[in-house]
Amino acid sequence: MNISLLINGADRAASGGLTYDRLDPFTEKLASRAAAASLADVAAAGEAASAAFRSWSKTGPGQRRAILMKAADIMDSKVGEFTRLMIEETGATAPWAGFNVMLAANILREAGAMTTQIAGEIIPSDKPGTLAMGVRQPAGVCLAIAPWNAPVILATRAIAMPIACGNSVILKASEQCPGTHRLIAAVLTEAGLPAGVINVLTNAPEDAAEIVAALIAHPAVKRVNFTGSTKVGRIIAETCGRHLKPALLELGGKAPLVILDDADIDGAVNAAIFGAFMHQGQICMSTERIIVDEAIADTLVAKLAARAADLPAGDPRGHVVLGSLISLDAAQKMEELIADATAKGAKLVAGGHRFGTVVEATLLDHVTPEMRVYSEESFGPVKPIIRVSGEEEAIRIANDTEYGLSAAVFSRDVKRAMAVAARIESGICHINGPTLHDEAQMPFGGVKGSGYGRFGGKAAIAEFTDLRWITVEDSAQHYPF
Repeated sequence: MNISLLINGADRAASGGLTYDRLDPFTEKLASRAAAASLADVAAAGEAASAAFRSWSKTGPGQRRAILMKAADIMDSKVGEFTRLMIEETGATAPWAGFNVMLAANILREAGAMTTQIAGEIIPSDKPGTLAMGVRQPAGVCLAIAPWNAPVILATRAIAMPIACGNSVILKASEQCPGTHRLIAAVLTEAGLPAGVINVLTNAPEDAAEIVAALIAHPAVKRVNFTGSTKVGRIIAETCGRHLKPALLELGGKAPLVILDDADIDGAVNAAIFGAFMHQGQICMSTERIIVDEAIADTLVAKLAARAADLPAGDPRGHVVLGSLISLDAAQKMEELIADATAKGAKLVAGGHRFGTVVEATLLDHVTPEMRVYSEESFGPVKPIIRVSGEEEAIRIANDTEYGLSAAVFSRDVKRAMAVAARIESGICHINGPTLHDEAQMPFGGVKGSGYGRFGGKAAIAEFTDLRWITVEDSAQHYPF
């Protein structure tokens, strides 16, 4: 499949005529061949988005809503095409791809609903005869940088609210799934989005740093949003800071699932299995630490291990729960984490085997801070179980991380669980549910090394608009001189 750039409503080859290949991580066959954008293409996309902003920012909320709602229906109709691309480009399973399309379509609908919620306020003024207002206006061109792991959800999230707010967008597609990301723009174009409101650049992996730096520096770009690793997020933040451009960053996670001594054990096991192993653990909200009170640990670990051992892993085109990891390097990292932990005293209670880019659902019990898997984001199906003595130690361990995206607490005493949740340093926390959960209307984002800013619903309006103070005054007012 050949993937072109989208600039000002037109399919284009890269200005230098270069392309790069994305291989299926499981079969190693060609998945897609995409245009490798140059700095000239960055300039062209910036100019197109800037020109489109001038008219799109003046469209009424009804027109914006209608296009986004139509795009949602078109996206739903293309679930088969999205599924094929996600399997081939990222090794995802069909259920994960189907969920991506469903939630992404809902993100478009939620963004459409927000077009009439971009509200300001009347603010009392001390100056007689003055009408003072706080007014939200579109910010300008928004740069969206989306990852491969939930490609339809996260790229749609990166562009839907900016468009709803009256901005134009440049989507820098992930090098791992250019076809999937390009199809999202095709959906919006088919729905009637005017030329230049959405532009898509694909780039060769080795050019990523140069392309991103040029995009952030482009004078037309007024907002940046990035979903990806904390390592790259720091670079994005520093670059945006130099240009004084606001950034919304949703970065890595090491989500704790805290299971207190009075928890519903079977409920906690269900949440842990789902949260830890959905999409091979390659989700920012994935359960990355199972923190369990020692009073119930033996029972819980036995049930967890039995459930994990029953999860089928293999060809993502088959009837499996765990498909391929994104790359052989990612799969080999899982082996390194297992070897490091077991060498330092952890007990392998489930899984542990790799077959090419497929890794079994793996659980490591008795994990301690000296082990890599205790602190490193595995971003795969290798999960640590950390035993603690009491509530205070559970909270301390939950917060013993640079990250702070999602978390969960299990307890039959909701008041107790709420008190624990209040002390966990995370942007998201679920009580008696998995760490893995997303809805289009919810404020989504983290603290600490997981970034700042919020996607989702009304919270995202502030990220993609400028709040201006506007007054209407008496021209005959008195001045002191």
